[in-house]
Amino acid sequence: MEALKQIANVAGYSGLYRILKPGRAGVIVESLDDKKAKTMMGPTARVSVLNDISIYVDGDGNDQSTPLADVLMSVYTTYGDNLTVDPKGSNDELAEFMATVVPNYDRDRVRPADIKKLIVWYTILRQHAPEVFEAQPEAAETTDETPSAETTDEPKA
Repeated sequence: MEALKQIANVAGYSGLYRILKPGRAGVIVESLDDKKAKTMMGPTARVSVLNDISIYVDGDGNDQSTPLADVLMSVYTTYGDNLTVDPKGSNDELAEFMATVVPNYDRDRVRPADIKKLIVWYTILRQHAPEVFEAQPEAAETTDETPSAETTDEPKA
């Protein structure tokens, strides 16, 4: 999900933002909503790129988290556009939803507020940035085709 490198959450602001242009004085972002409002976030703003966020999972090895991109794709393959859970639902409903998406998520470290945020972000991305979910299969097809093209070029050389 390369598109997640251009989408961020800003602490203290609701919603998600597309990163337009980083600069010395901060970063220019555009809201992912119908308004498409552009804002300059100063150097003190806590901007978190979605590609760098992960969800805690139970595990014995070094991999004690799974990337947000994988979690979002799991939600997409499980629910598609028919997300049945309400972010304002009970903690039990949120935990049940999360267990269907990431069965081994760490129930002690992943709070209900984190699950609510995941649901809200997924809804925003499906509505205003659907290309995020389409990019991964295309990238897989491109990488599958590239080795075969290299293989056919090698005998000619």
